[in-house]
Amino acid sequence: MMPTVMFFSLINSSATFQTMMNEILRDLVNTGKIASFIDDVIVETEEETEEEEGHDKVVKEVIKMLEENDLYVKPEKCK
Repeated sequence: MMPTVMFFSLINSSATFQTMMNEILRDLVNTGKIASFIDDVIVETEEETEEEEGHDKVVKEVIKMLEENDLYVKPEKCK
């Protein structure tokens, strides 16, 4: 089980958070649909071959996975 709180004296907290993100988003990362680096999640779709709906579907999957694990995004920080 992953910790839900980072303690002040915890060393390598970013590595621990990265491990948690890798675990949560593993299926999408393994298929190459997204890349995750600490608190950044990049949805990779090709504009020419994928419709906008496909991109939106992947974004919804990411948001659903994050919400299921009590993690949230700030829309104002999203592009």
